[in-house]
Amino acid sequence: MNTPLSRRTALQAAGATVLAAGLTHLTATAARADDTATVTPKLVTYPRPSAMPTNTSFKVRVRTAPDGEWQTLDIWRPQLGEINPTTGSSKTYNSSLAYFDFQGSVEVEITYLKGGTAKVRVRPDSYGITPEVLGDTLRFTLDQPRNLVVQINDDIFDCLHLFARAVEKKKPAQDDPDVLYYGPGVHTTADGTLLVPSGKTVYLDGGAVLKATVIFRNVEHAGIAGRGVLAGTAGGGALVESSRNISIGAVTVLNPNGYAVQLGEATGVTIKGLGSFSSKGWGDGIDVFCSSNVVIDGVFMRNSDDCIAIYTHRWDYYGDTTDVTVRNSTLWADVAHPINVGTHGNTDNPEALKNLRFKNLDILDHREPQMNYQGCIALNPGDSNLIKNVRIEDVRIEDFRWGQVIYMKVMYNTKYNTSVGRGIENVYVKNLSYTGTNAKPSLFLGYDDHHAIKDVTFENLVINGLVVADSMKKPSWYYTTDTIQWFANEHVTNLRFITTAEAEAAAAS
Repeated sequence: MNTPLSRRTALQAAGATVLAAGLTHLTATAARADDTATVTPKLVTYPRPSAMPTNTSFKVRVRTAPDGEWQTLDIWRPQLGEINPTTGSSKTYNSSLAYFDFQGSVEVEITYLKGGTAKVRVRPDSYGITPEVLGDTLRFTLDQPRNLVVQINDDIFDCLHLFARAVEKKKPAQDDPDVLYYGPGVHTTADGTLLVPSGKTVYLDGGAVLKATVIFRNVEHAGIAGRGVLAGTAGGGALVESSRNISIGAVTVLNPNGYAVQLGEATGVTIKGLGSFSSKGWGDGIDVFCSSNVVIDGVFMRNSDDCIAIYTHRWDYYGDTTDVTVRNSTLWADVAHPINVGTHGNTDNPEALKNLRFKNLDILDHREPQMNYQGCIALNPGDSNLIKNVRIEDVRIEDFRWGQVIYMKVMYNTKYNTSVGRGIENVYVKNLSYTGTNAKPSLFLGYDDHHAIKDVTFENLVINGLVVADSMKKPSWYYTTDTIQWFANEHVTNLRFITTAEAEAAAAS
């Protein structure tokens, strides 16, 4: 912990970092190194308006590697929530956020201003970032975009969230007639909403804060872009209803009174690079209702309710939800689920959730005392919903505070449902790993023979380094789930655990 902060050591540590799994579909390490050598280093930082609150636990500096001029980043104050399981009351914590854009390589220096640094952790763990530490200051080098959490002394609330994004490829002109431009500073609207017409893009420049819910209703080919912030909105951050071909980019949503993004009867929506923080009740991240062809890519969600929730009917939304992809993202649920699927639907005219894909995800935390709402990944059809054709791949779950790794239940939760779900069918889970000690037993619960869970396969499930497979060594009378203290009831059929070698052999035969 007391080695000097030499550039050589920092770059060596960064070399190990490059080998770690990433958020983006980039090429192999050698190819990235070749690309980096030909890219002109660039660093873009953004101001925080003085009217926006800050936090004073961290100082952050960044420079282009190896010897650019240091720039000090402004610190924003996201707020986070924690539920008391005895009283149901909620406590709000102040935290820290800094962000910048870069190309090439950058060196990051973080100083913990409260002092007494004994332990440092840079998450997600899968990135393999081991910073160089001297006293209360740490350094590391990045050569690709990362969304990070820096924890000091295991404090998960008074921590630093750091968004290191790619430089924008094309920034619109402020006077572009198809752009609603907001520059640095705090902006409001008369009624707390901003209705976006077809063909228009709301551009929040870095350092801009818009205190309004951005609404896309019955429009097409519109969106939100830039590096600005949607903060403290009276409603949610963005609402997309009955619209198509909508894009939402790498803006940050801070503590809205509602969801960060809500989709209802929307088609062709891309959400890429969004950051979200919430501390209030019903503070979901991205909720999808009765929508199709949705891609959620490279987001960072830290929420006081579900980070990603996928449903069918609720309120005035009707219809199936199909072809939803969530990939290359980092999820942290201070309350409820990182991923929740299927709770709300249409008992009178049953709907389905089909063709759902979750790929290359880091789940950093999950804290939920109530058994009905546990599961880092929860497939919970109610209201006559059918969940069908789900693929979950390359998901790394770090040790969380309270809950289950995965939870599949065909449910009839009378608080939210008017009927039991129809079932869960055809789920393939590949390369799911969990490392930790806090997980409660994962449960697979069909309702009855007519509302069952069918055809669920785990390929290369790894729990604390153990590859779980039906072929593994175990007492002959054990279920495979017994080896990891999971449970499946009698209404679950064709639940299989296989190795990758067994999957490949079966595919070749």
